[in-house]
Amino acid sequence: MLILLSAFMIIQHHNADLPTPTGLMRTTIYRPQASGQYPTIIFYSEIFQQTAPIARSAAILASHGFVVLVPEVFHELNPIGTVLTYDDAGKDKGNNDKWTKPLEHHDSDTQSLIDFVKRQSYCSGNVGAMGVCIGGHLAYRAALNPLIKAAFCLYATDIHSNTLPAQPGNNSFERMADILGEIHFIWGKQDPHVPQDGRDKIYQQAVRTGINYQWQEVNAQHAFMRDEGERYDAALAIAMYQQAVALFNRALALTHT
Repeated sequence: MLILLSAFMIIQHHNADLPTPTGLMRTTIYRPQASGQYPTIIFYSEIFQQTAPIARSAAILASHGFVVLVPEVFHELNPIGTVLTYDDAGKDKGNNDKWTKPLEHHDSDTQSLIDFVKRQSYCSGNVGAMGVCIGGHLAYRAALNPLIKAAFCLYATDIHSNTLPAQPGNNSFERMADILGEIHFIWGKQDPHVPQDGRDKIYQQAVRTGINYQWQEVNAQHAFMRDEGERYDAALAIAMYQQAVALFNRALALTHT
C-alpha cells in the first residue's frame, strides 16, 4: 500500500543582526533548504526570548514552507544572544523588560523585520505574525502595521490591562480598529494572566471595531504551547500549528518559485 505524506521540508537556520532605531536586534531565520521564494512569519517569543521551545516551534512552522523570523524582543535591554531561564529569576527579568520597553520600540522593530524581508531573495514579500504570551501581544501589535496580512495570537498578555508603556492614544487595546488583516485570538480558559473579564473586554472590542477576527477559548492553562513543563498540551499544540499553517497558507498566498 502506498501512503502519500504531505511535503514537509528540510530546513536551515542562521542568525542576522538587524539594525533598528534602538540598536541591533539579533534575529534567527528558519527557512526551507529548497531554493525558492516563501512567505514569512514573524514569530514573537515569550518574555524569555528564544528558548529551546520557541526554536522548536519556529522550526515546525518553517518546515511547512515558511521563512520564520524569531527576533530578540528585548534586544535593547540585554546583551545579544540572551536567553532567560524558566525560573523565578528569568521571569522577574523578563517581566521587568516587558514593563520597560515602550510599544513604539516594538513597532519600529516590526518595521525593521519587514524591511529585512523585502531585501531577501528567498522571501515572497508576504508577511504574517504569530506569537505566544507577550509574543501574542506583539503579534497583535504587529498587525497594526498594514503590511502584516494575518496574525495568530496565542494567550496574548497585557492587551486588556494596558500594562505596557506607550504614548497617549497608542496602547494596543484602543488601537484595535487599525488592524486591517485577519487576526486569530486563542485563549486558555484556565489562564490567570488573561482572566474571563479580560477576555470579555477584548472580545467586545473586536465586535465593536468590526475587525476580521476569529476567536477560540480552549481548556488549557497559560503557556500550553511550551513543550517543557506541566502546562504543555501536546494534542492542543498540534491543533494550533495546523490552524496557524492553514491561516498563513491562505492569507499569505503560499506560492514559491
